[in-house]
Amino acid sequence: MNTAYPRATSVLVWETVIVLGCTLGKSGWYSLLNIVNRLTAGPPLSEQTTTMNASTTPDRPWLDFIYELSDNLFPFFWPAVALYLLWRVRPDPGAPFRSIGLDATRVGRDLLQGLAVAVCVVGPALGWYLLARRLGWSTHLVMGALADVWWAIPMYVLAAFMNGFLEEVLMIGYLFSRWSRAGWDRWVIVVTSALVRGSYHLYQGFGGFASNLVFGLLLGWLYLRQRRLWVLVIGHAMIDVIAFVGYSLVSPLVDWL
Repeated sequence: MNTAYPRATSVLVWETVIVLGCTLGKSGWYSLLNIVNRLTAGPPLSEQTTTMNASTTPDRPWLDFIYELSDNLFPFFWPAVALYLLWRVRPDPGAPFRSIGLDATRVGRDLLQGLAVAVCVVGPALGWYLLARRLGWSTHLVMGALADVWWAIPMYVLAAFMNGFLEEVLMIGYLFSRWSRAGWDRWVIVVTSALVRGSYHLYQGFGGFASNLVFGLLLGWLYLRQRRLWVLVIGHAMIDVIAFVGYSLVSPLVDWL
């Protein structure tokens, strides 16, 4: 009987706990504290505001640019660590990118399918956000609050790609690979990953948790079918581009966002 397998399984699971504890799991914990703070020390959620992509030093655009660029580049180290850990298992050419669908073998199809994901998700997501605010389950989301500078829209695009790459590499590519090797059932993996995804969006309110839980279930299902991570990265990034850039352009013209 091979007694090394249970130990190897435990090591894999503990590795994911450590990685999450340093990255998005930590974000989930602080989002939980954030929602508790909002519920116990303020007005109703629908009257509170959550600001994303805000300027740090709007009076000094050159320094603000450095801050924003740093905020959107350093998080790439998180998925880089996850990819390195996957590579350590099989350090051959093309790994782990090929095994998780992050290679360049079908760029055109990945791009088109990613755009299709974004198109299918954006409308329902906006509708859910507006409904959740009306029901008092969500804060008012300010998606883009950078100063009026030439680099604002490029920075929103960079932030969107960073979000898509960071979350999908960690939550799908890395966790699905590790938990599968640990012997977890595939739907347990999908649901657990989606719950973690929802948790680190709790700072937006319960509406943000619910929408990202459903989004995580959808992306997990798509990944099980195709094993193409680029589709998920592109889809997620495009949704955020529409949200960040669209908000910055439309919000001054309407009063319902």
